[in-house]
Amino acid sequence: MTNQAVAVFGGGCFWCTEAVFKMMKGVNGVMPGYAGGTVPNPTYEQVSSGNTGYVEVVKIDYDPSQVKYHDLLLVFFGSHDPTTLNRQGNDVGTQYRSVIFYTFPEQKKEAEEMIKEINESNSAGAKAVTTVESLTNFYPAEDYHQNYFATHPSNPYCQLVINPKLEKVQKQFANLLKTLE
Repeated sequence: MTNQAVAVFGGGCFWCTEAVFKMMKGVNGVMPGYAGGTVPNPTYEQVSSGNTGYVEVVKIDYDPSQVKYHDLLLVFFGSHDPTTLNRQGNDVGTQYRSVIFYTFPEQKKEAEEMIKEINESNSAGAKAVTTVESLTNFYPAEDYHQNYFATHPSNPYCQLVINPKLEKVQKQFANLLKTLE
């Protein structure tokens, strides 16, 4: 029986974030969804309005004996811009904010330490605006959002936004990625 843990990250469009984390060793599942708001069972249309408090996130099921939470954080921060408030590229609004939802206190501590380290190492640049919040709810996104990149590789958004992000992650974090079979 494998050891399982959960990480929940919001770093812009969940199509991108899902594709990034599906490549990682030790990751057993990635589920796009919504977290942080108060409306029960939100829809994509409701979340897209920016009025629900929800964020597009991914819930990552991982085996901590194969991948450390610290490594998930490295890839999270390396695969999006944590210094832009409520924005990732052309995706603008609170629903695209940079956020880490922790599921236990150790995750909170580790996330806060990494944000502090990022900010201290970049004293002349913009500071990370990533928030660290307790996970109080998670709702899976609609079926058509699941595994989006893999099922729509020729979509212009996939070609222009997701592909370059995946290439960047593959170069920077090759040692943390699954090998192709």
